[in-house]
Amino acid sequence: MSSINIVTDIPGPKSKLLMERRVKAVPKGPFHVTPIFVEKAEGAIVHDVDGNSFIDFASGIGVTNSGHNNPELVNSAKKQLDKYMHTGFNVVPYEPYVELAERLNDLVPSQADNKTFLANSGAEAVENAIKFARSYTKKQAIICFDHAYHGRTYMAMSLTAKSIPYKYGFAPFNSEVYRTPFPYLYRSPYNCVNTSDNCNIPCNMDMCVCQRSFESFKETVESQIGHDQVAGVIIEPVTGEGGFMPVPKTFMKLLEKYCKENDILLIMDEIQTGFGRTGKLFATEHFEVEPDLFILAKGLAGGMPLSAVTGRADILESVGVGGVGGTYCGNPVSCVAALSAIEQFTQTNALEHCTELGKLLENRLEDWAKKFLFIGDHRGLGPMRAVELVKDRKTKEPYKEAVSKVIKYSYENGVICIGAGTFGNVLRFLIPLTATVDQLEEGLDIVEQGLETVI
Repeated sequence: MSSINIVTDIPGPKSKLLMERRVKAVPKGPFHVTPIFVEKAEGAIVHDVDGNSFIDFASGIGVTNSGHNNPELVNSAKKQLDKYMHTGFNVVPYEPYVELAERLNDLVPSQADNKTFLANSGAEAVENAIKFARSYTKKQAIICFDHAYHGRTYMAMSLTAKSIPYKYGFAPFNSEVYRTPFPYLYRSPYNCVNTSDNCNIPCNMDMCVCQRSFESFKETVESQIGHDQVAGVIIEPVTGEGGFMPVPKTFMKLLEKYCKENDILLIMDEIQTGFGRTGKLFATEHFEVEPDLFILAKGLAGGMPLSAVTGRADILESVGVGGVGGTYCGNPVSCVAALSAIEQFTQTNALEHCTELGKLLENRLEDWAKKFLFIGDHRGLGPMRAVELVKDRKTKEPYKEAVSKVIKYSYENGVICIGAGTFGNVLRFLIPLTATVDQLEEGLDIVEQGLETVI
């Protein structure tokens, strides 16, 4: 039985009327991928105000990993609402905050004695992670990477790589932020073609890119800053807005080793990659490294606003009383929703199902790469995957228009998709991790039809 049900033109009449109201009442800054307005949603399905049903391949940008309107999360939130909505943890503390911190301290892939600070959004968690790092190390410099996305507040925006639309017109940005090349295997400037170019390692392209990217990182640290001035290095294990590029394991291991040798904190931004998105609870588990700080948000509370900085207790304890906090930080309703979401991933077969979805998606994208010559690359970890579209496989010229065309075709025919990538030419897949295999396949059929319109 189909999960898609389209009964009007897209957008439908009610969505059009709501969009007219939106244009009059809301500034143009907050953009929309689709021109539809939601009425309700459950699992992997979004129903709009005109009675149309869509398979969701976006998950609110990787938030509803536990599925839309997950009954367990909803029931937990309702029970908490009957008790109290807010007291302010800084005024009258409450158990859900403490319980969630305990769970996260135990769950992150770290053998350290951990503590957790809760905030509201991913960007806010990024800001506070930098505060913790600078407070602990008594150093200033933060290193980030090309193609990174860490948020829209000023420190987070300074760490984010892409200018338009995220940074354009908002300068000046925060100081003591340094950027270094990301090991982008598909578009690496390091074109190793033989073993005579002083690599000193066998001519394996992945290894060469990792080694040379790492050498660029080291040069940035040692020639521009001085390793004794670097507080931390922040990295996404799989780039989000940057185009779903997994960090090569070799590079991640080199980075961890250098940080440990030079008393630099390794900060893992797991905002989009956490809570099953890559087939493991945390993407860090794929790399066999142990970061000092983890930044968590999005799937953490399955749709409620909540974020966290979890990491070494000595680092988090370096900030004095009152040094971090906020009115809504660790809201109790969000905390109980997060506890329920964690339960879904740790006490059920959810991660096994994520792995199954990931393998199906990987195989399908591999088939597309053989069928469509404008797919230059397909990549990802588990069910966090993407295709990069190019006009020519030799020149690798980005094909941004094709992504827009596929997204439009998809939502007009019942699938909500979103793009990504520094050049806007990546189509990413963020299906709710509770989706059925049939729903994933049905949605991919529509996207494939959209890709066929590009030919």
